[in-house]
Formats: sequence, C-alpha cells, structure tokens
Amino acid sequence: MTKKWWQGSVVYQVYPRSYQDSNGDGIGDLAGLTQRLPYIKRLGADVIWLNPIYSSPDKDNGYDISDYQAIQPAYGTMADFDQMLATAHHLGLKILMDLVVNHTSDQHKWFQESRKSKDNPYSDYYIWRDPVDGHAPNNWGSYFSGGTWTYEPQRGQYYLHLFAPGQPDLNWENPQVRQEVWHLMRFWLDKGVDGFRMDVINLISKPAGLPDAPVAPGAKYGNVEPLVSDGPRLNEYLQEMNREVLSHYDVMTVGEMPGSTPQDAIAYTGLDANELNMVFQFEHVGLSANPDKRLGKWNDQPVKLTELKRALSRWQTGLDGKGWNSLYWNNHDQPRAVSRFATDDPQYRVRAAKMLGTTLHMLQGTPYVYEGEELGETNVHYTQLSDYEDLESLNAYRQNVEEDQIVDGPTMLKYLANMSRDNARTPMQWDDSANAGFTTGKPWFALNPNYPTINAQSQVDDPESVFSYYQRLIALRHSSDLIVLGDYQELDPDDEQVFAYQRHYQGQTLLVISNFTAETVTRDYDQAHASRQLIGNYADDQGTTLRPYETKVYLFEK
Repeated sequence: MTKKWWQGSVVYQVYPRSYQDSNGDGIGDLAGLTQRLPYIKRLGADVIWLNPIYSSPDKDNGYDISDYQAIQPAYGTMADFDQMLATAHHLGLKILMDLVVNHTSDQHKWFQESRKSKDNPYSDYYIWRDPVDGHAPNNWGSYFSGGTWTYEPQRGQYYLHLFAPGQPDLNWENPQVRQEVWHLMRFWLDKGVDGFRMDVINLISKPAGLPDAPVAPGAKYGNVEPLVSDGPRLNEYLQEMNREVLSHYDVMTVGEMPGSTPQDAIAYTGLDANELNMVFQFEHVGLSANPDKRLGKWNDQPVKLTELKRALSRWQTGLDGKGWNSLYWNNHDQPRAVSRFATDDPQYRVRAAKMLGTTLHMLQGTPYVYEGEELGETNVHYTQLSDYEDLESLNAYRQNVEEDQIVDGPTMLKYLANMSRDNARTPMQWDDSANAGFTTGKPWFALNPNYPTINAQSQVDDPESVFSYYQRLIALRHSSDLIVLGDYQELDPDDEQVFAYQRHYQGQTLLVISNFTAETVTRDYDQAHASRQLIGNYADDQGTTLRPYETKVYLFEK
C-alpha cells in the first residue's frame, strides 16, 4: 500500500466559537485561532478541521449557512481567514473546512427566492411538496425532534428539512444545485484549503417518492434515517464531485455518514474509488441508546465494552486493505470521551484519558483529536435546563417531557447531562485565570467549572500530563508504518474488562492492551517476550498485571 499524506496524519478539530476569543466579545474567532496555532503544532497534529465559519443566523451554531463565500462577522473577516491559513501553512499545518451542503439556512438567497413561487430560477433548488389531505406529505421525523416539513404560504407547499426548520434541504436532483456546490468548493480550494469534512453527506440523495418511514410504537413521527442515508444516487453525486472538483486538487476528504455500514464506506471511500478518502461512521458513538426507541440516543447508561469492541473491530476488519477509517471518540456533536467511555472520576481521569487515547491512536485509520480531548476535558454535568444552549437538547426536552410525556423532567436532565452536545461546546480551558484565558469579556457559553484544575497551561510542560502523553502517541504514529498501515486482529472479544488487539505489518507485531475498569486484573498476551514496550500510562510495567485504566503497547520484532 502506498501511504497517502492523509493516512499518516493526525487531525485536530477546532470549534471556533469556543476556542479563543481575540477581541473580548466572548466569542472565539479566527484571530484567536491564529494566536493558538503554535499550541496545535506543539501537540504534533498535522491537520486542523474547522467547524463552520461561514455567514449564518446561527440557529444551529453555524450549520445553517446563509453565504458560503463569506465569513461569519463574529469570527472576523476574510482577511483574518487568509492570515490564519497563511500562518497555518507556514507552521506546516493543513486546514480542513466544514462543507455543509445537505441543507442551507432559510436565510440563504437561494431559499429566499425559492420560497416565493413555483416558477422562479431557484424554485427547484429545494425539496417542495404539495399538502396531502391538508397535512405534511409524509410522516418523517426530524433529527432535531418534531416533523421534517414546514408549510410555506407563499408557495402553498411544504419544504423538507431533515434538521431544523431553518435548515431546508437542497434538491441534489437539480443539476444546477450541484454546479453551485462545485463552485463554492472551488472557491475555498483555490484559496489554498487542504480539504473538506462533509456534513451528513450521505443524506443528500433522497429515496424516490419520499415514502413514509417506520414508526416506533407510540412515536409521533417515523425514523427517517433508514430511508435517507445512503440514497440511490449518492455514489453518482460523489463521483461527479470527485470528477468535477476533488480530483483537480491534492486534498483530504472525510464524509460524515450516519447509518452507513463498512460495506457502504468501501463503496464511497475505497482506496481505488474516485469519491472520498474516508467516512465518519456512528456505530460506536451510537451505543447505549435508550431501549425506548422513541427516545433515541437519550440515555444515561454506560457503554458496554464488548459492544464497543464489536463496533470498532467491525470497521477495522471491514475496511482493512479496501478503505480507510476515521478514528474518533468525540467531536462537537458528542459528549466528552473520558466521561462517556471511561470515567471522569478525579482519581482516575488522567489515566483513563490516556488509556482512551492509546486505544484509539493505535488503530488503523486517521485519528481525530477534538479540542480539549488532549487535556482530558470532561462533561459539564449540568443539572437544570436553563444551563443548555444546544438546539437539539432543548428540542428533545420539550418533545419528550412536555409534549409527549415519555419521561419526567429529572430523568431527561440526567440524559442530557450524559449525552448533550453542549458538553463538548464549553470554551477551551487554556489556564486557571478568569474565563480560563478564553476571553476578557463575557463568554458566549459558561465554562466547565473544573477549568482551574484541567487546563492547557498546567499540562504543556508537565511530562506526566494528558497533553504530553498525546504528544507521544502522535509522534509514535508519525514514526511507524506498523501503526499506520498494519492489519488488525482483535483478542478476546468477549472480555468485558479489557480491550486487547494486535496489528501486523512486514514481520512486526504491535500488541495493545487497555483496562477499561477501575479494577486490577491479570491478562497474559505473552508480553514478557516483546522486544520492548512503546508506551504506557504507568511509570513501570508489571507484566501481566493491569492496574485501573492501565494501557500498554508492545512491539514484537522477529
């Protein structure tokens, strides 16, 4: 296998609103990010994925775009972007933009024109349908609660929005829409950006006839995902995107694809395919969903290790030699990794964060580090609804507690504390000063109160910190084709305490052993005969003994 630059890279995700404010207005911005680029370089990352920075009414924190070729004023100007991009490139960092083209904002000029009539130049840019017996055209439920159809009196029709009403879905069946997308992609690529993360890109091809979706017992709306993910023309659209745009640039692409399987991913990202480089799959982050299907992901139960291993292993073995994995624990849409998959108990948090990092970074694929993950940042553990800002969380509480009365308020608040996207969106914890060094003004969103003890300043020069450990993990990947390219073999899939696996490449073997519990356990994988230990989160090695949240990586050479 010829190693592509993006296969050996590590990506660092920046949520710009919460990263660094430079002007005291309480909102992170591009000038602030530019100031912090040396920190990301020091960590060792190669690529920065930026969440959307385009003009937006911010109904969904930038994922509702009103102008794809303009910068959101709160983040600065296009000159600020150009300066950030130039500085990043000077430091050897690449920039990955967020491409959101399943939908636009309802404030986008295309939609403002489209809603006026059925016979204007933009009338077919979105998905419009006549009422059926005086109501919505089908039973589809939104990803953000409620239905997916909103009536527009000017046209006398409903428009489709898989997410919020302010995020109307584009009609990819219209060739002119696709040309508009190719144009905006070229705009950024010609500026010098190094690729795209593509938001819910596998939802762009809708099924013919838009049939009703399956409905869980007692649910008001149908579950739309099985119908809209990986639609009939998706391959065609991605191939056209590659042919018209991507193949003309040396870029990295990752498609966010809820509901996709390894087989789907191979079709879109095969090493010899002409579509995308890799996908974000959701199988492992979708675990421990509520048994009541009406509640979806909202639950407060821990993830079972055997199920986690099964999900990750399925993708490791399924894509080996055929496609390429994205490796991630968390992002702007997920709770904090150490709280979700291990423990944020102060007694174990540092070791647990290192253990999760090791388990992920030793797999085959491109690792993604979400801002603060490299510090072991935790969930916020909010206790009241007024603490939340996220549209998805607020809508879920309203529908499940107030409207449908599926659960009581205290129970739903526990679910939100465990799973809300707001856990990931609190401002970055830079130091122990007021507002954690994020802003001199009033932060747009409250900080996690643990920032005086969990912050970058206390970690960057501490050799025992989570930050320093992530530096070592990234350096290992950069120096080892075994870690980047080796195949994967899971060990003891039914072990409910330990995740162990091997990687093999050109006569070398990597052994990774991670204890996901606070118990001390014993496991013998012949580590006594290893050539050496590459990394571990305890100062010494006690052989077959695994202490709480201990992780160890061994190299075997012939």
